[in-house]
Amino acid sequence: MRLLRLSVLLVLVGCRGVTAQAHDDAPKSSSATGPVGTDPGHAGAGTPLTPRAGHSLAAFAAGCFWGVEDGFRKVKGVTATTVGYTGGHTKDPTYESVCSHGTGHAETVLVEFDPQVISYDKLLRVFFAIHDPTQLDQQGPDVGDQYRSEVFVFDDAQKAAAEAAKEQAKKQHGNVVTRISRIGPFFIAEGYHQQYAEKNGAHGCAVKVPESI
Repeated sequence: MRLLRLSVLLVLVGCRGVTAQAHDDAPKSSSATGPVGTDPGHAGAGTPLTPRAGHSLAAFAAGCFWGVEDGFRKVKGVTATTVGYTGGHTKDPTYESVCSHGTGHAETVLVEFDPQVISYDKLLRVFFAIHDPTQLDQQGPDVGDQYRSEVFVFDDAQKAAAEAAKEQAKKQHGNVVTRISRIGPFFIAEGYHQQYAEKNGAHGCAVKVPESI
């Protein structure tokens, strides 16, 4: 009976092989340096992304998006984040369809930031610091193409910066499998995924979120 209950719990959680509750030692969420919004670029269901005046957008896939979002929300200069799906070939993906490995989407964090406070180069350094860029379609126990390491760029300047950051990461890690792609339609994820760590006290992911960034 206990095994049956555990199986039902995992199905309800979704495709993630572990739950946040199972990680008692998971990094705890802490407040950012100031209020961080939840509507970067007015994200929707594949609609155009437009940052606020004076702000810019960035998008990163680095494994379980609960933890990745938690990390970026701690970064001074980040003004808003949301989690969603991009990099795939189907419309209106859901968590369940992405987990089926048939849509090609990656769990992605969309970040809006103030470039007067933090540069895109520094965001790239955060990206490479919080996950293992040598793991192909995997971060720790989370396995599948939705957990891949990928930088989704918005323009040629971001592409050049991402390529330079990847080369720098190779000096530290050796074989880096991080992809760099032009961002396509971004589909905001279901509400229960948004700001997961802040709502639940921990993110339960194989993502290294330092106490301060």
